[in-house]
Amino acid sequence: MPRPAVNVAARAARAAGNVILRYMNRLDSVNVVEKQRMDFVSDVDRAAEAEIVRELKRAYPRHAFLGEESGQIGRGNLVWVIDPLDGTHNYLRGIPHFSVSIAMLDKGEPVYGVIYDPLRDELFTASKGDGAYLNDRRIRVGKRESLDGAMLATGFPYRQRAHLDAQLDMTRQLLTQAEDLRRTGSAALDLAYTAAGRFDGYFEIGLKPWDMAAGCLLVREAGGSFTDFAGRDGLPESGNLIAGNHHLVRAMVEIAGNTLTPKLLRG
Repeated sequence: MPRPAVNVAARAARAAGNVILRYMNRLDSVNVVEKQRMDFVSDVDRAAEAEIVRELKRAYPRHAFLGEESGQIGRGNLVWVIDPLDGTHNYLRGIPHFSVSIAMLDKGEPVYGVIYDPLRDELFTASKGDGAYLNDRRIRVGKRESLDGAMLATGFPYRQRAHLDAQLDMTRQLLTQAEDLRRTGSAALDLAYTAAGRFDGYFEIGLKPWDMAAGCLLVREAGGSFTDFAGRDGLPESGNLIAGNHHLVRAMVEIAGNTLTPKLLRG
């Protein structure tokens, strides 16, 4: 039985998903602003986030919030971390791969998480200690014991292009063993797919808390683990993340240590 907080987050994610789908057939009329170079926000992101915050506040008026668009609202140990539309670039181009991501952090640790794909109506949920689920079906990370034949996922973030050479070096080394690599444009769904065993492992540079909090909890509750590039546990302050089953995480950390710069290996 899902925890009440997960039910609330799922309801908020579905409400946001309805907003996102409502605008899909009229993207030409959506107002888009470039926050930073190649970093866009639209009216849809803002409307979806407002819907999420409204639902969560109704149930938890004393909790704090950290939204990608609205920033920090309130202070406290319990913080809802929100990405109302993970995969905005896909969405604005009509590419059908994006999601809503919501997590609750307790003193910085994810304890509840929801990732919702409104197009496929796939709801990924997790509670600390209770396992991970896809539409109420238990999910587990893949069982592959080495990188041989692994399907990996990553992203090449626009904010971290200074590290592109190092990331490409790591990617090149991984592909000497892995079957292939996918770059889908939604970090949250990449992590959800890793939790469900669709991907064997995932790595990316420069993520924000709202990109990874819910997905990291899903991976852990699905029997996997997540670390920074040096193998340190916990949500990485650097945003440099590796996730997957324990075997692949160890293998990917080893390759990261051999290919990445000292700056990327710092916490």
